[in-house]
Amino acid sequence: MEEERGVSAGTAAAYRGDLQRYLLCLEQQGLSGPEQAARDNVQQCLRQLSAAGMSQATIARNGTSIRRFHAFLLREGVCRIDPTENLDPIIIKRQAPDVLTVEEADRLLAAASGDEPLQLRDRAILELLYASGLRVSELTSLAEPSLLLETKLVRIHGRGVRERLVPMGSSAVSCLRRYGALGRPKLVRPESGEIYFLNARGLPLSRMTIWKTIRAAARKAGIDRSVNPNTLRHTFAAHLLAGGAALQIVQQFLGHADVSTTQIYALNDERGLKEVHHTYHPRR
Repeated sequence: MEEERGVSAGTAAAYRGDLQRYLLCLEQQGLSGPEQAARDNVQQCLRQLSAAGMSQATIARNGTSIRRFHAFLLREGVCRIDPTENLDPIIIKRQAPDVLTVEEADRLLAAASGDEPLQLRDRAILELLYASGLRVSELTSLAEPSLLLETKLVRIHGRGVRERLVPMGSSAVSCLRRYGALGRPKLVRPESGEIYFLNARGLPLSRMTIWKTIRAAARKAGIDRSVNPNTLRHTFAAHLLAGGAALQIVQQFLGHADVSTTQIYALNDERGLKEVHHTYHPRR
């Protein structure tokens, strides 16, 4: 998966953990290897995950890992049968993600203010996340040449080998320019390289720093629920759809390989869906 499909290191690590857990489960059932596994053995392993209190999403990912593993073993001639071929599907009920209202998003961005380098950085981070829907891993690895400020675009190197261009608005561009001119030069060190967002020591930001920055702004803005980088990514997508953007366009902006992943954001726009129905349906 790493070499041929170009999955990220995090995704590969998750699948590796799933398969190590699976092989241990087969061993506990008295099997010496996956080539001896039958459908009931696989089902037993998935039942163990459920009994251990794992979420449906985690169990479903484990099921996917095991299916892909056995498909690989079959292709390579290690196994003669695929015990996952008739495996019962794991159905996950998707819930609409939590998003900020437009008013809450405005308050959150306004909460990050000040002219100190780190304050300029934090405002630029919030503006960019809301303007472009970056994943936190994409933000922490963002290089200065990827910000095409003249054309109001950001080049994002997403999961695996995928790359995409996402537009951003004037507000985000203005904050990025201010940080780039007045904030980053005071943080940069010889070892900083081209990474755009830096900590006080001139090093790339950690994921935890991003989380803490957003939580602090949310508290200051008086938003009394959990707000994190995913919240801003979800809000970016939901607000685009509410404004009339096509689902396929939002899919491209988010870097989703499958439009079904993007579909979940449409669940938030109940009022917009009702307005469309009222406007266009003959028996409104």
